[in-house]
Amino acid sequence: MATGALAADTIKIGFNLPLTGDIPEVGEGSKNAAEMYLEDINSAGGIEVGGDKYMLEFVYMDNESKPDSAVNAALKLIEQEGVVAIIGPNSSNQAVPAGGTCNDNRVPMISPWSTNVNTTKDRPWVFRAAFLDDFQGVVAANFASSKFNAKKAAVIFDISNPYSDGLANVFKDNWEKQNGADSVVAFESHGAKDQDFSAQLTKIIAAKPDFIFVPDNYNQTALIIPQARDLGYKGPFMGADAWGTPDLIKLCGADCYGQYFSTHYAAAGAKGATKEFIDRYEAKYGAVPADYAALTWDAIGLLVEAIKNAGKVEQRPRKMRQLVREGLASIKSFPGITGSMKFDAQGDPIKCAVVVEIDDQGEFIFAESVCP
Repeated sequence: MATGALAADTIKIGFNLPLTGDIPEVGEGSKNAAEMYLEDINSAGGIEVGGDKYMLEFVYMDNESKPDSAVNAALKLIEQEGVVAIIGPNSSNQAVPAGGTCNDNRVPMISPWSTNVNTTKDRPWVFRAAFLDDFQGVVAANFASSKFNAKKAAVIFDISNPYSDGLANVFKDNWEKQNGADSVVAFESHGAKDQDFSAQLTKIIAAKPDFIFVPDNYNQTALIIPQARDLGYKGPFMGADAWGTPDLIKLCGADCYGQYFSTHYAAAGAKGATKEFIDRYEAKYGAVPADYAALTWDAIGLLVEAIKNAGKVEQRPRKMRQLVREGLASIKSFPGITGSMKFDAQGDPIKCAVVVEIDDQGEFIFAESVCP
């Protein structure tokens, strides 16, 4: 049985985050953004729902960057903490299984960063703040085609990660539609714990691609690119949103300079509310916020709007969860700091992507915006 979710004047929200494991930077950035948002809301006396003010309480649970731990974290938040909704997981590798758990338990979940279609597909209780890989794969293919004047592509991806595997296949399908059946000259997979990619990269380099698409997490990308250079590959790489953290540059260094990746926003050159968020985050935490931090901010904003839409606060978690889900489903558009978004029937936002260049200082610089 769930414990009571709410003190009379408090709304409890759970966060399912990778605070340890392979991608701890993602959990840390999301938690930082959440703490900033919480401070804003509660220092103003809470959020107003149906004429009354309610404070927010955030409960952070570590999913260790693992699928099974993400399911356990979701269950703890639901059954032991009695939260009314859950933000996260971020990575599709954890968000797909945790989304199933939240949907089965009728608890609203918003993934800030997951782009795999299966996170929300046929799950009326699961939403997201990020675009889909169906769109991102097309963006990456089109950009690489024009920027590199490329006809032949190679792909290396993590077959154990639904994000990497799904995006690799979306990219391949789109590339071959544009360039012909044999235009993906190498399509090489690896496992989650692999550190040595020389076998895959040797095959790729022998196939003489015009560029290599790497839809991998930043920690894997930071191994793959230097190893490709050591093996004599001199061409360009194209990546995706899981590259988008300063830790990529800490781990990869100059080998990653000059490469491009598709993502959700570019911090450099941001304006308005986005710039305000970036400046505040940087002043507080001493680092530029990566896309998952900005997307977490938007995910919380969506949830706050949903709670306001509910019009009242129910003390019983099950009843409140239903109201929050209805509140989320009723949001037709939202002016996020990662871009304006409209929602389709699956709970997926229709929004623009950006392509970012890593400059020779390791900064992420806006290259172009691509809208659906």
